[in-house]
Amino acid sequence: MPLEIYLDLFSQPCRSVYIFAKKNNIPFEFKKITLFEGEQYGEEFGKINILRKVPAIKDGDFTLAESIAILLYLVEKYGTPEHWFPTDLQTRARVMEYLSWQHGAIRIHGSKIFWLKLMIPKVFGTEVPKEKMDSAMEELNGSLQLLEEKFLQDKPFIAGQKISLADLVAIVEIMQPVGAGLDVFKDRPKLNAWRDRVRAEIGNDLFDEAHQNILGAQDMAKYVDSSKLEKLKPRILKLMIPKVFGKEVPKEKMDSVLQDVNGSLQLLVPPGQALHCRAENLTG
Repeated sequence: MPLEIYLDLFSQPCRSVYIFAKKNNIPFEFKKITLFEGEQYGEEFGKINILRKVPAIKDGDFTLAESIAILLYLVEKYGTPEHWFPTDLQTRARVMEYLSWQHGAIRIHGSKIFWLKLMIPKVFGTEVPKEKMDSAMEELNGSLQLLEEKFLQDKPFIAGQKISLADLVAIVEIMQPVGAGLDVFKDRPKLNAWRDRVRAEIGNDLFDEAHQNILGAQDMAKYVDSSKLEKLKPRILKLMIPKVFGKEVPKEKMDSVLQDVNGSLQLLVPPGQALHCRAENLTG
């Protein structure tokens, strides 16, 4: 039974897994999950990943979620070239340092720009306040500056002289706001040169193939059926355009947030067991 990889190439983590598998000639069956159609909520996909996220893999009876875990699994199982996840302790630590940092920086800030600049106004028809967009741009610029000054420095790649998982995960995240029409490489010659090196190492054709959908996202947004995203709309707007800065959070809003968090916590508990640690008890 071939390795199955569940993907939507509009998703940054999906692109990293797709590129890695294709670049390393890992045989797999592409299982497309169209996020904008809500296919992640289907019954069959729920059997693969209860978290309802892509990427996910099924290798025989074994299933796995989360892109970093999947990448490391593929590294170990298929014995990919050493430069992707170096055996040298300190070089590997540099890769892990970036992979650990990016979740709360490039990942979230690039995604936020994609939603604020493209999806929310064009698909949901909701105006994004200028101050919110300015704040998101400031956050993204700060993360990009850290990527250049802290992680890349004057090296060809994040971990040194060769491309690694860190560069692969970084480039797919940085391309997300590009898909919304923001040229993040403008006036950043170091970042631009690094992007060109990463693209060349991946292979121009594979890089372009993987990013074809996201670079066409502005046209795609015109045809998205927003009714299929109604389930996600309240959560997205709550995350992206909160209206409670500097004010007391209304009880009903806090209750809603706690409900979302408790739902996520419940996924961690085996069926039939009680959830003793609720979100209300996670502070102080």
